[in-house]
Amino acid sequence: MAELEKSSREPSAALVPVRFCMRIVILMTFAALGSVGFGTGLAALSAMAAIVCTVVATVKGETAFSRALNHWDEALAYAALYFLFVGLDLSAPL
Repeated sequence: MAELEKSSREPSAALVPVRFCMRIVILMTFAALGSVGFGTGLAALSAMAAIVCTVVATVKGETAFSRALNHWDEALAYAALYFLFVGLDLSAPL
């Protein structure tokens, strides 16, 4: 019974990439409509998304570096995007 509960808590393989892409589209839309500029807005929103994913992963008790994709992987991707934008000098660091 514990195996069934554990497997039902893990997202499916297709859900995490779809969720990530949908969030990126939403973040890009808000960054495009913002008044601080697209690069700065997208960098700030990426940093905030990384923080939110980290909090959600902690609250859900997900394990980092597991075989299945989870919120920890999303947080890492958002943090990488933030550092990419800062490295390309599209925005000032937060």
